[in-house]
Amino acid sequence: MGMTHPLHPVPRTDLPRPRGARPLAGSAHVWWDAADLAQADALSAPRPILPALPTDRPLVMGIVNVTPDSFSDGGTLGDVADAVARARAMVAAGADILDIGGESTRPGAAEVPVKDEIARTAPVIAAIRAAGVSTPISIDTRKAAVADAALKAGADIVNDVSALSWDPALARLVAEAGVPICLMHAQGTPQTMQKAPHYGDVLIEVYDHLARRMDHAVAQGIAADRLISDVGIGFGKTLTHNLTLLKGLALFHSLGAPILLGASRKRFIGTLSGVDEAPLRMPGSVAVALWAAAQGAQILRVHDVAETVQALALWRAMTLETDE
Repeated sequence: MGMTHPLHPVPRTDLPRPRGARPLAGSAHVWWDAADLAQADALSAPRPILPALPTDRPLVMGIVNVTPDSFSDGGTLGDVADAVARARAMVAAGADILDIGGESTRPGAAEVPVKDEIARTAPVIAAIRAAGVSTPISIDTRKAAVADAALKAGADIVNDVSALSWDPALARLVAEAGVPICLMHAQGTPQTMQKAPHYGDVLIEVYDHLARRMDHAVAQGIAADRLISDVGIGFGKTLTHNLTLLKGLALFHSLGAPILLGASRKRFIGTLSGVDEAPLRMPGSVAVALWAAAQGAQILRVHDVAETVQALALWRAMTLETDE
């Protein structure tokens, strides 16, 4: 999936755009000067995810964790009704996708048994659908049985933090279902990933890893246009690694897949801002979301949907050319 020498476009949002400007990965707001590059068409083309979702603006994915121990909002959803209420509120606030997770992957988190993870997630997805919510749903899991139950309950996307390296059966399931899957980079497991993570060149190593996992997915029968990439902010990365990946995020458009960025409320935001409590890191999270939008990222995975949607509305207004 990757190139030997991947192109690293320089994303721009300033106006007016020059004659040679091309949209970056189909964005209506982010452009790059592709006048002399033979691969311009590939980097400029939209990256559709699902037919109902737009391709010319960043999508907001609202996080609905049904776990007792997630780093930011664990234990806040007491039952299915609470989770459905959270999901409906996120949709009302403008969420394009809902991401349902039943296993925390925060640093140090323990593995959740499959039956428990299914019991946490499938009934919530079924109840969201029963409530008449048609917004696309992503199941955040590493496990085929959990994904299967979620898809049968009404989910549309699989979000795998292990990039198909945890459960060999998951690739076959996704291939047969024909649904999009997000492949995320992580160094180590949740139990070990923050124990002195090390890279020679984090940008290139994460890129190469994702390219290999995408090749593996295609070899397992998953269509290339069903793949989504995620650099895995905070998953086996130091503060410097996270910042390097954010600054170089546009490189990952060369993988040919939509980019999902999940940085909401993570520890590096607290480190830089001096805010210890994860729920209070909303302003910093919105700042990172706007940065990712300006790099052409297609999906922003966030806890604070209303705030992110509002910020993006203003950002879009200020980066879109008008006829006036």
